[in-house]
Amino acid sequence: MIQPMVFGLGGWEILIIALVVLLIFGGKKIPELMKGLGKGVRNFKEGIKEDDSDAGRQITDKKEEDK
Repeated sequence: MIQPMVFGLGGWEILIIALVVLLIFGGKKIPELMKGLGKGVRNFKEGIKEDDSDAGRQITDKKEEDK
């Protein structure tokens, strides 16, 4: 039976990593860690969008200066 692999890891490896994380941080701390991770990803995506829009404005401004 072929199992899907995430980042080259099989089911057993993911299970072991999850257990180690649970042992290190404890059950109560994991939701806080995931909340922080979610905020970090959201901020990263917003920063990428902001940089893209700034680059678009710079190109538009440059074209207007050339006229």
